[in-house]
Amino acid sequence: MSQELVLHGYWRSSASWRVRIALALKGLAWDSAPHDLRTGEQRTASYLALNPQGVVPSLVVDGEVLTQSMAICEYLDETHPEPPLLPGTALERARIRAFAQAIACEIHPLQNLRVLKMVRALGQDEAGVNRWAAEVIERGLEACAQLVAGQDGPYCFGAQVTLADVLLVPQLGNARRYGARFDFGRIPAIEAACMELPAFAETAPARQSDAD
Repeated sequence: MSQELVLHGYWRSSASWRVRIALALKGLAWDSAPHDLRTGEQRTASYLALNPQGVVPSLVVDGEVLTQSMAICEYLDETHPEPPLLPGTALERARIRAFAQAIACEIHPLQNLRVLKMVRALGQDEAGVNRWAAEVIERGLEACAQLVAGQDGPYCFGAQVTLADVLLVPQLGNARRYGARFDFGRIPAIEAACMELPAFAETAPARQSDAD
């Protein structure tokens, strides 16, 4: 049975890109509802009624609202299990989740727009803000590279795309944006392999209808 899927997001939001990748990997069609984070559209009364956190993405599934990109991706994996984003044994799935959470919980929150606005408010100029973001990203990616150093590839955890890749590639988009290095271990090769897949390439920020 087909579902009506509406993704509320922003073209340059890495969290929104994660969900676009997951939807595309599952072969699902969705409608986009863009919200410009630069002008505060995510803080309007109508959107806050949908998502009280005032963040993107939100995925509306047959009228039911899901929030938080990791939760959305795991929901999609449970309801559309092929291809699995969390394959393998319990131990292997835990390692995939740990890598994904290293990005979603440790790197991304410290360099998102809300935090960078706070850094500016503390007196940092634009160069200082970018240095903050780049350092956060570089430290995190260096650790992430070590988490997958022993894997064969081409993807984070072997021959199959997993939730780890879904989180990694959008974070590398942020790395470029802030001038961060990401020449750590296997990380560049993983990105190159992922970007050969339509689910990654066709959902990239520059390909979105609200991109400018």
